Amino acid sequence: MCLFQSTARRLVSQVHCGLKASSSKKQKFCLEMARPSSNMADFREVFAKAKHIAIITGAGVSAESGVPTFRGAGGFWRKWQAQELATPGAFARNPSRVWEFYHYRREVMLSKHPNPAHIAIAECEKRLSKQGRSVVVITQNIDELHRKAGTKHLLEIHGSLFKTRCTSCGNVAANYKSPICPALAGKGAPDPDTEDAAIPVEDLPQCEEDGCNGLLRPHVVWFGEALDPGVLTAVEKELDICDLCLVVGTSSVVYPAAMFAPQVSARGVPVAEFNMETTPATNRFR
Repeated sequence: MCLFQSTARRLVSQVHCGLKASSSKKQKFCLEMARPSSNMADFREVFAKAKHIAIITGAGVSAESGVPTFRGAGGFWRKWQAQELATPGAFARNPSRVWEFYHYRREVMLSKHPNPAHIAIAECEKRLSKQGRSVVVITQNIDELHRKAGTKHLLEIHGSLFKTRCTSCGNVAANYKSPICPALAGKGAPDPDTEDAAIPVEDLPQCEEDGCNGLLRPHVVWFGEALDPGVLTAVEKELDICDLCLVVGTSSVVYPAAMFAPQVSARGVPVAEFNMETTPATNRFR
């Protein structure tokens, strides 16, 4: 992923700035467009010196793998967008529908593979570790593609599609079953005309801890829920020690993750953004 288009615009504006700086208005425009820098030589120099690199990733890094986001125009599962289904209230009202949605997402993800971005990030960690340098990936994604690509030092701030949490005992467990329970086999079709399966609660995924049998839910952070305090503490520690931060494929609009890189930038640490277009945070980065 690259800022090719915006880089081109910035380079053009820099050239224009050098040739025709006839008014303060034009100068101001040129200076604004020229920052942040897109000089790859400068970036390589900073990268070569960095000892602790934090890489923050979002949905954009998985787009090339064909991962549906269910956000924005056309981002529907049946009649609903993710924010209508990925809430504690939606699960309380209709756990069958929510499990159909997540069952569909799990089955889709089992057929997806890491793309060159995931692989490059994993390879970066592997190479730098041999030089005594560290890389941590802080991802908002729940698809586990970083893990599949070989990333070891990974913080999944929004959880994982392939983990469950018991609503009774709280046990968190990895779960790669396909289907996750017999009642969901063949369910979850995204077509808007598909009717809800209306699966009884007792037939939905259940906790396998001795004597529990509580209803399981996906171990993901839903809209309206706080991030796991333990994960957040680990993220803060990494951001405090990093001497370079990369922002890859995230629009920097979902909080609190949107503040991670600006927080690093505010203490004078270089931040490099790799996106297809500018974001609300672009001008806060070097």
